[in-house]
Amino acid sequence: MSYDPDALLDRRRLRRRLRIWQAVALIVAVAAVLVFLHGEGELVRGERVARIHVEGLIVRDDARADMLDRIARNRNIRGVIVHIDSPGGSVVGGEDLYNGLRKIAEDKPVAAVMGTVATSAAYMTGIAADRIFAYEGTVTGSIGVILQSANVTELLDRIGVEPVTIKSSDLKGVPSPLEPLTDEARAATRQVVLDLYDFFVGLVIERRPIDTDAVRRLADGRVFSGRQAVENGLVDAIGNETEAIAWMVEERGVPAGLRVETVRADRNADNFLERLGGLAGKSLFSNALTLDGLVSLWQPAAR
Repeated sequence: MSYDPDALLDRRRLRRRLRIWQAVALIVAVAAVLVFLHGEGELVRGERVARIHVEGLIVRDDARADMLDRIARNRNIRGVIVHIDSPGGSVVGGEDLYNGLRKIAEDKPVAAVMGTVATSAAYMTGIAADRIFAYEGTVTGSIGVILQSANVTELLDRIGVEPVTIKSSDLKGVPSPLEPLTDEARAATRQVVLDLYDFFVGLVIERRPIDTDAVRRLADGRVFSGRQAVENGLVDAIGNETEAIAWMVEERGVPAGLRVETVRADRNADNFLERLGGLAGKSLFSNALTLDGLVSLWQPAAR
């Protein structure tokens, strides 16, 4: 039998290519299984009710927005329960949550369950739900917008520091702690606050069964107990998750006995600031570092 070096090399190349294609096929198969198990049409997990949590300071959150979008598109999720325990946050953060929940509500029932506190932007989040439940002792309301600054010019003058600001116009960068607030700047800033306040009030008028004049009276920044909120139409009923599920079954046709599954935002574990915030226990300070823009936040005075 003659020895053919070229034929031997060809066989070796063929075996190498075969192994490569086998590896590729295995990777594709594993990926397909993962997509099947975790995709929006997964059959293994079946129909269920999603439970999501809105806690701490509310800011715009891309990961959370993506989570809400995935819930909206997932046909196996028959309803959503939003647990809210937050003093509020930025107006944009509340608006983003509101829009995400309203998109979900186009195809499936959404119920909100307010915990210890659900004020300001957290209340804005709650009114996106089709039904709002609260505990009797829940603190909610605080419908309004706030922008705060400080004037430290006298303090700087006492310690011999003179701030220098060069800007294109008088209203650029106001309010600023480095210069007194002029009447013109105060008026311009107030107009922004009032415009966003009107936006917030408009959402309440649209979503709650309260006449416009009554909403204006209630939207003066005050807070309400859960019982008061029900009496004034800001909340639908006293209750918790059990009552929320019963409402979905009885009023919205969700099958009884479905599993309630907590859904969390898929966050990038490599994000240093998020990991740092986690190490700090997601404290008020660590969250406040990201709180930009005008806020809708209940801030009880320290005494």
